Amino acid sequence: MTLLRFILSLAAASWLFAGAGAASERLLIVNKSGDSLAITDARTYETLALAPTQHEPHEVAVSPDGRTAYVSDYGSSERRGNTVTVVDIATGEVTATWDLGANLAPHGIAVSQDGTRVWVTTEASQTVVELDSASGDILTVWETGQEVSHMVTPSVDETRLFVTNLGSGSLTVIDRRDDAVTTIVTGAGAEGVDVTPDGREVWVTNRAEHTISVLDAQTLEELAKFEAGGQVPIRVKFTPDGARAFVSNALSNSMTVFDAASRELIHTIDVGALPVGILMSPDGARVFVANTRDDKVSVFDAQTYELIDEIFPGREPDGMAWAVIAD
Repeated sequence: MTLLRFILSLAAASWLFAGAGAASERLLIVNKSGDSLAITDARTYETLALAPTQHEPHEVAVSPDGRTAYVSDYGSSERRGNTVTVVDIATGEVTATWDLGANLAPHGIAVSQDGTRVWVTTEASQTVVELDSASGDILTVWETGQEVSHMVTPSVDETRLFVTNLGSGSLTVIDRRDDAVTTIVTGAGAEGVDVTPDGREVWVTNRAEHTISVLDAQTLEELAKFEAGGQVPIRVKFTPDGARAFVSNALSNSMTVFDAASRELIHTIDVGALPVGILMSPDGARVFVANTRDDKVSVFDAQTYELIDEIFPGREPDGMAWAVIAD
C-alpha cells in the first residue's frame, strides 16, 4: 500500500467515526486526478471520507441499498486501467478491486435495480462487461464494434443497455434477453445518454457537433435532433418527474435546461470551468454539476436555478452518484 493510500484510509476511518449518526444520504464524487472517491454528506456537503481508487477513476454507481459504491478505474493512455474499485460507503473502506482482464479503460458504470449486476463499458476494448456484484466475476462480455464505448444506462425494465460510442458517433443497444447488439448513428462525439423516467425516449448528447439526439427507446427511431444550447455537450440528466433535461456544456462553462416534452431551451446556467458530470437529487430539488477544471462541484436549486453551494471534493471531480444508506 502506498503512503497516500494509507493516509487516505486512516482519514476515511476517522472522519466517518466522527460523523456517526449523520444523515444517511451521501453524495459520492469521483476525483479523476485525485485517485479517490469523496464520500460527502448530502445535507452539509462535508467530505466524510476519501476512499482510494486505482489510477484516474471516472464514474461511480451505487447499489440499491446505498451501501456499496463501484468505481470505474479508467487509467490513462500511458497506463490503461482494467479494474473496478468496490467501496463500503458507510466506512469508506475499499472492500475489493475487481480485475476486468483484457477489458481495458473502464468508464461508464451502472448497477441493476436488484443489485445483483454491475455493467461497465471498456473504451479501449470496445466492450460492455456484465459483472456479478457479489463476487466481481465476469458473467458476459458484449462487443460493441465501436470506437470509445463511453457511457452506459439501462432501459427502465433493464432488458436493454444503451451505450454511447464517442469515437464512432453512435449509440449501441444491447438486448440482454438474446444478446443482440444494434448500433444507430446519432452524431459526432456521442457521449452523454439518459432515458426518460417513463422509459419512452433516449437522449444522446453529440459533443463534436453540439447537438442532442432523441430516439424512441423501443423502435430506436430518431424522433428529433436539436442544438444543445452550448459548446461540447457532455452529459444529460432528467429531473425525476421527466419534465426537464439538464445538459452540461464543457466549453461553454454552462448547463442548459430543456423542456423534455417540447424540447425547447428554457434556461442557461453559468457554472464553473469545464463542467462534466451532472447529478439530480432523488427529490428533484437540487442539481449538481462537476466542474473539473475548477476542482469543484456546484450545487443549484433545480427550480430557481440559483447557486446554493459549492463543494471542493478533490482534484478534477467528474462522475457522481447518490446513496441512501438503508437502515
